[in-house]
Amino acid sequence: MIKAIWAGNTPYSKFLITVGIILLSAIFFTLLSTLIATWFYGVSMTQLQEMMSDPSQPITLSILKLVQTFSAIGTFIIPPFILALFFSERPFEYLSLARTPQKVSLLLATFIMIVSTPLVNFLGEINTHMHLPEFLKGIEDWMQDSENKAAELTKVFLDMKTPGDLVFNLFMIALLPAIGEELVFRGVVQKIFHQWSRNAHLAVWTTAILFSAMHMQFYGFLPRMLLGAMLGYMLVWSGSLWLPMLAHFINNAAAVVFTYLFQHGLTSINPDDVGTGSDFVGVGASLALTVLLFVILYRRERTISQLVDIPNTIVSEK
Repeated sequence: MIKAIWAGNTPYSKFLITVGIILLSAIFFTLLSTLIATWFYGVSMTQLQEMMSDPSQPITLSILKLVQTFSAIGTFIIPPFILALFFSERPFEYLSLARTPQKVSLLLATFIMIVSTPLVNFLGEINTHMHLPEFLKGIEDWMQDSENKAAELTKVFLDMKTPGDLVFNLFMIALLPAIGEELVFRGVVQKIFHQWSRNAHLAVWTTAILFSAMHMQFYGFLPRMLLGAMLGYMLVWSGSLWLPMLAHFINNAAAVVFTYLFQHGLTSINPDDVGTGSDFVGVGASLALTVLLFVILYRRERTISQLVDIPNTIVSEK
């Protein structure tokens, strides 16, 4: 039996196995989705490569969405379940999926994501004005070029002309990342770092740094790191991955929905502008409300003595 064959491995070994399985699965599903795209759209690999240079074309956008969806499933959703099967006799408990959070906690997590938006956007604005030393100008130019390309692709994806586009983006941009990224980072990686360090805070912040770095969008590093830490503490305090999954979905879905409403003139609120500029009052209120709601959530879910020792969820599950 393959079940729990690596349960006794060290955290360092488990981390290397995790990286290896995720990379192999990502490569396999990216190749598979590319082959499916060439077959479905009747194009050759050479033609497909040429089409990828102009994502604004409708057919190219359709292909990108297909590849993105398959790649997300293969990179973030399938590997954690394989890893949990290898690492534990109780895979669902290993991934912290066995415990259902309280309804009040789900509401608190939802409100936290909403009220923290100005704070997160403010950090993003600060991040865009940060510069590396002059001797690292080459690296900074590469980072800026990568950021511009990612922004251009995101703009194309978020150009939603019909309600169908909105629904698909909620699936691709909000639901899949909420499930997949939480399974990988909070469900597996944060658990490994917690077992390794025996320190919940170190595990949360190390995972948050990796979570932000994985997106390869350097000028959004600080806000994503903060979001990653918020999601990490939600898991530590509740012992349930469903809580950060919901919060992650709300964060992404709110951006998609408000972008759609703004594009169609149904709201004057541009989600990219909330918390930017000189809205220090809004940012201060966002910070205060976010901290307050987190304190309430913490007190509901865990006492201080339980913060670094959650049975059967974070540390004790081998």
